[in-house]
Amino acid sequence: MGSWGVLGPALLSLAGVVLGVGGSLFGQLFVSRASTRQFEVEASAAHRAQLREAVLGFVAVALRVEKVAFPDSRGDGSVSGAGPAPVAACVPGELLHELWLAQAGVDLAAGSEALRGAAYRYARCLAESAGGEASDEAVLRGAQVEFMDAAYEDMWPGRPRVAAE
Repeated sequence: MGSWGVLGPALLSLAGVVLGVGGSLFGQLFVSRASTRQFEVEASAAHRAQLREAVLGFVAVALRVEKVAFPDSRGDGSVSGAGPAPVAACVPGELLHELWLAQAGVDLAAGSEALRGAAYRYARCLAESAGGEASDEAVLRGAQVEFMDAAYEDMWPGRPRVAAE
């Protein structure tokens, strides 16, 4: 029979083992990539949920501070009086403490420096307004818009915001 009669089946068996190992490694690589992608999706969803809670908490406190700092605000960004009421004595220190605590929550949950900076600037504008230092509500609205845009970008990076019609 010759050497191929003995060597042939051994080589075919070896080729089968090599193909089996290669297929097994390819399958493991495919499963590993799918698991990694699933983990990334779950981590992104968890980050969005955590950030959403922090942003909503911050906005809730910010609105409470705004109500005290701008009692004559009509809700359209304009002020009906000549200026804000003297609020230095009106805004309790505890409310300002809540504001900075909520800002710190956003700072911890934020995934970008843009959001951290926007949250700080918005909180600073609110605190200055509450302390009677700044009375321009337009500056406050600009900081608020910057904060909301940064929060959206941090939650859904790369997705354009669609304006409501």
